[in-house]
Amino acid sequence: MLTLKAVAEDPLVLTWRLNLSDGSEVAFRPLMHTDAERLAAFLEGLSAESRRLSTFDGYDLKAARKLCDAIARHDKLRLVLEDVLSGRIVGLVEFSLDPHPADIARYREAGIHLAATDCRFGPALADDHQGRGVGTQIFPLVADVARHFGRRRIILFGGVLADNPRALRYYKKHGFQLVGSFTGRDGTRSFDMILDLHPPSGQ
Repeated sequence: MLTLKAVAEDPLVLTWRLNLSDGSEVAFRPLMHTDAERLAAFLEGLSAESRRLSTFDGYDLKAARKLCDAIARHDKLRLVLEDVLSGRIVGLVEFSLDPHPADIARYREAGIHLAATDCRFGPALADDHQGRGVGTQIFPLVADVARHFGRRRIILFGGVLADNPRALRYYKKHGFQLVGSFTGRDGTRSFDMILDLHPPSGQ
């Protein structure tokens, strides 16, 4: 089973290369300390709508440095999608390896007991990479990452907004089950969803 320290020491253990439908090649790899400026460019380039649908604390170099400084600390694992030709970061996937108390309480109300073998997941893509099937292409790798850390189920970072039909379709397509809804502090309605991970085929 992998640890955050092991990934920080050898990012290649969680690094893949993928060919996208347009012929471009991307690397899906752990975030590294040297990524701060390129990560800032990714965050700054997100549209107002993409920011509304995300869970980041900020969208500038300060926020990017904070994410890079948190590598192998706390319970967070972050991976980026990097365009191989340009080196541009075009996506960020976040994992939280320990269930949050607020999530534990909400899921308990839905009759689901979250445990240490559960994790949270949240993806974000650059606007020009949305709607191109990129998320579908990387999801098997997302599931593999969770398995590498001994996780058996995945829930969503902050749920999914009820007015985000594209994301709802995406999660349902990949086997997430709707378990309940809640209203955030800003009055927005979101859904909680959970995915039971099955062993990879052949195991």
